[in-house]
Amino acid sequence: MFRMTLKLVVALAVLVLAPPLFAQQKSSPAAPSASVAAQAPVAQTPPLVQSPAPAPPSSVEAAAAPAETAKSAKAVVANTLRELSPWSMFKNADIIVQAVMIGLAFASLVTWTVGIAKTLELSVAQRRLRGALKRIADSRSLSEAQLALGAKDTVLSSLLAAAMREGRMSVGISSDSGIKERAVSSFAEIVRAEARRVRFGMGALATIGATSPFVGLFGTVWGIMNSFIGISKSQTTNLAVVAPGIAEALLATAIGLVAAIPAVIIYNHFARVTKGYLEQVSRASGAAGRLLSRDLDRTHGSSHSRAAE
Repeated sequence: MFRMTLKLVVALAVLVLAPPLFAQQKSSPAAPSASVAAQAPVAQTPPLVQSPAPAPPSSVEAAAAPAETAKSAKAVVANTLRELSPWSMFKNADIIVQAVMIGLAFASLVTWTVGIAKTLELSVAQRRLRGALKRIADSRSLSEAQLALGAKDTVLSSLLAAAMREGRMSVGISSDSGIKERAVSSFAEIVRAEARRVRFGMGALATIGATSPFVGLFGTVWGIMNSFIGISKSQTTNLAVVAPGIAEALLATAIGLVAAIPAVIIYNHFARVTKGYLEQVSRASGAAGRLLSRDLDRTHGSSHSRAAE
């Protein structure tokens, strides 16, 4: 900010001092002639003969100074516009505005990191669960389903293991409804844990999408406040002095929007994808419950047949 202000002060000095300098350059050739005339001996001329008066400056010479001044002003403005790049505005901004910009840039990095990581995680989880459901589609019992899955570590494997564990722990209990109720409770805990796992990181996206515009607005307000303080100190409202500070302040709002808009879009996208994945998890829970029910009916059917014999 100090260097930019110094350059703008130099530019204003050039604009203010250029017309007198050009005028002095135009009037300087007449001064030597006057001194020479003062030093030369006075020639005796007739009293009625007078030296010719100097010719007035032509219109071309009169217009040369404003033209050169305008050209210099255009060069100063062009130099100022070239230096109003995002990096130069960041370097010349106030320390608070710089902190806001760095925080928003970090939030944008977090947004894209979470977006890429969740895309890979959900795509892999959906593909593995879809394949697991296809492999156990023809299974008639929990043991057959576990053999069909093999060593695949999916949420379906956890559901089948919970069903098998409940079946073993309920040996000797004749109430099928109680066994199914306890199994459903275990399935619900596994489904909730899986939902928490796949939704991890989405809270950060929601926070970034909701707060980034306001954080950028805070940086803008702070920067504009400093700009008005600088205007009051310099006691000038020239656009060349006012524009850099306001541009630096508005850059914070722009970075806030750059961080917020992708965060909202990515959050909404993953909300839909997560909903679809949790529907697949519910299907897996239902498949494990049906296999447990078949095992219970088969166990009680064989016990009834032995009792009849």
